[in-house]
Amino acid sequence: MKTNSLDFDAQALREKILDLAMRGKLVKQDPNDEPASALLEKIKAEKAELVKEKKIKKSKPLPEITDDEKPFHIPDSWKWVRGEDIVSLIGDGLHGTPVFSKEGVPFVNGSNLIDGKISLTKSTKFVSEEEYLKYKKDLLPGTLFLSLNGTLGKVAKYHNEKIVLGKSAGYFSLIDVKMQDFIFYFLQSAIFKKYYDSKYTGSVIKNIPLKALRECIIPLPPLEEQSRIAAKIAQLFALLRKVESSTQQYAKLQTLLKSKVLDLAMRGKLVEQDPNDEPASVLLEKIKAEKEQLIKEKKVKRSKPLPPISDEEKPFEIPDSWEWVRLGDVGLIATGNTPTKNNSDFYGGTTPFIKPADIQNLIINYNTKDFLSEKGEQKGRLAYKNDILVTCIGNLGRNNIINRKVAYNQQINGISPLIVSSSLLHYFMLSSFFISSMYNYASATTLPILNKTKLSNLIIPLPPLAEQSRIVDKIEMIFSLFCKDESSTQQYENL
Repeated sequence: MKTNSLDFDAQALREKILDLAMRGKLVKQDPNDEPASALLEKIKAEKAELVKEKKIKKSKPLPEITDDEKPFHIPDSWKWVRGEDIVSLIGDGLHGTPVFSKEGVPFVNGSNLIDGKISLTKSTKFVSEEEYLKYKKDLLPGTLFLSLNGTLGKVAKYHNEKIVLGKSAGYFSLIDVKMQDFIFYFLQSAIFKKYYDSKYTGSVIKNIPLKALRECIIPLPPLEEQSRIAAKIAQLFALLRKVESSTQQYAKLQTLLKSKVLDLAMRGKLVEQDPNDEPASVLLEKIKAEKEQLIKEKKVKRSKPLPPISDEEKPFEIPDSWEWVRLGDVGLIATGNTPTKNNSDFYGGTTPFIKPADIQNLIINYNTKDFLSEKGEQKGRLAYKNDILVTCIGNLGRNNIINRKVAYNQQINGISPLIVSSSLLHYFMLSSFFISSMYNYASATTLPILNKTKLSNLIIPLPPLAEQSRIVDKIEMIFSLFCKDESSTQQYENL
């Protein structure tokens, strides 16, 4: 997912860095490095000594790694190994339930493995010192933790924290602590994640068996190269974080500037007024006449008159040639509808059926999941080119101008502007003033709802028709400086 409006995909870059690292292509090989085969011999000797001292049990021999198992070529000084080959222990936490306390030693599960560290959350439980001594694991300094249940693959380094481990967290206790950084990055790589995804059991709650960790194959560099690789990854990741921070700040600045542009536009301060423009009061009379004609032709029904706008409602001064109006004064507003899904005759046609998720502020998705047939159109609610669709339940105020005939559901209100510029209404409805008005007038429930009547009563400033065009041109010129192409304008959707 792109993280900002500079088309910068930090996560993809991290994955690429890890992929190059695991293939031996991130740093150069040094012929003076002791090869991984020598490191493996030392690990075997150390492991045999631990078995002799009865600190660990002798593990069962694992099958040789076949050529078919190796996903890619690695440098000659490297070695393919299985997880069991480089650890003293692979295991998981407590399968039973300890006695919990209000405070004490943290009880850590896979959900506590956050950003490479063990992190306590609001839901973290604790056990007493007595319970800790009963269930503690003798973990080596080079141990790594890995989530085995639910959200798989989260990784953290062990730094001698005093914890009790829950069953959804597994651990790799590496023989050589110097390998911790490299294996930490390996466990985050796409190579390991692909293996992980192929081995989990369960559909609703995913689980990784410990056998899969023991048999997992790992590309193992010489120890000196592991250090160079880990240092290079850390350096590159730090640079990425700096770029992310800068681009996020830039994106926030964009949002603030766009908000300011809309604020100036609504106050009549974005373009100069022209005394030769026909004032908005005359435009309002034309709109009233247009509405009366539509009623006379029986294209719309007469609605109840909207209340006059009091001085107390007007939040700021506007130019003398402008007028404060209610949204229902300048557009025909209708709530959407969903034809019953039980009748297949209503679906399978060519008319896109728009839902709130399809509406973004500068992009609308016409390739929807459902399309209405002609019969479905008769049961639904239609909008046409230059109409505006606005979300009115939950995330209020996302709106867009449509460029073709569509149908829309009951979480959306459609606005057909009368003479007024659709683009001007669209931009004014994106302003912080208008969005705030929507939330202020929405039903006071957990899920905000703004019905058609309340939407119709919201007020906006109305410029003369000629000035509307100049305002829209100015807004779009300024926004084009931020948005070089249509895809980058998606960042504007949260304005």
